[in-house]
Amino acid sequence: MNPLFAVLLGIIQGLTEFLPISSTAHLTFAGKLLGFISAEHPQAWTAFIAVVQLGTLAAVLIYFWGDITTIIRALVRDVLSNGSGQGLKGYSADSRMAFNIAIGTIPVGVIGFTLKHLIEGVLTKTTFVLAGSLIGLALLLWLAEKSSKHTRTFEEVTWVDALIIGFAQAFALIPGSSRSGTTITAALYLGFTRHAAARFSFLLSIPAVLASGVFELLRIDPQVFELGFGSLFIATVVSAISGYAAIAWLLRYLVRHTTMVFVVYRIILGVAVLVMVLLGWLDP
Repeated sequence: MNPLFAVLLGIIQGLTEFLPISSTAHLTFAGKLLGFISAEHPQAWTAFIAVVQLGTLAAVLIYFWGDITTIIRALVRDVLSNGSGQGLKGYSADSRMAFNIAIGTIPVGVIGFTLKHLIEGVLTKTTFVLAGSLIGLALLLWLAEKSSKHTRTFEEVTWVDALIIGFAQAFALIPGSSRSGTTITAALYLGFTRHAAARFSFLLSIPAVLASGVFELLRIDPQVFELGFGSLFIATVVSAISGYAAIAWLLRYLVRHTTMVFVVYRIILGVAVLVMVLLGWLDP
């Protein structure tokens, strides 16, 4: 892989991982157009995406480092003091947030492990699946925008909310859905503000992305190195930089704007991809 292509893929991964437009769809479209996806070994591309996602994991860790350390310190303090002698009832809001993130991670872990062969297979790399997911989630996000009360704050997240949003995150295993897209959509349906939905979405992504990246590193397909170790490293670093910028921009944007720009973008992209396939400009 040419280093310039690695930079391009890193930018695509970083920007689209946190915007609700699907990093997997954009990377896969790019991979198909550039000829990097092998029909015989599609799992190599899955491994490439998972490793490059470690760059965006670094981005979210750095951006939310203050929140993360606060949550961890609070959890350790409450565990050691047994909630100031009151058990779980005495745990602080920050400690409960740690439990919420853990609970919200369970669905994607169980479903991801159970269906990993299907997720890594050719079916989930087909252009029609990606285009359908882009358009389908766009419609769900539009309905969420219209029906949400947009009143609940980040501090009001409960374990039930976390579990529901966690199941939504599991649907992001279908390429084209978008991890941030599914979780933000679910949070909006639950009545959260757009900013709160995005913030919890990003924090919830940390365990899942970390587990996915480490899992792929431990059993990495040798085929992925045909793309070049140096290029893999470059793409990962660039994805961290562009991912950090995407987080900062989106959180500011959602304070005063709706997600409709992403709804429109997903529909236009999905339709455009279907047209390109029908015209023979893109492999199905």
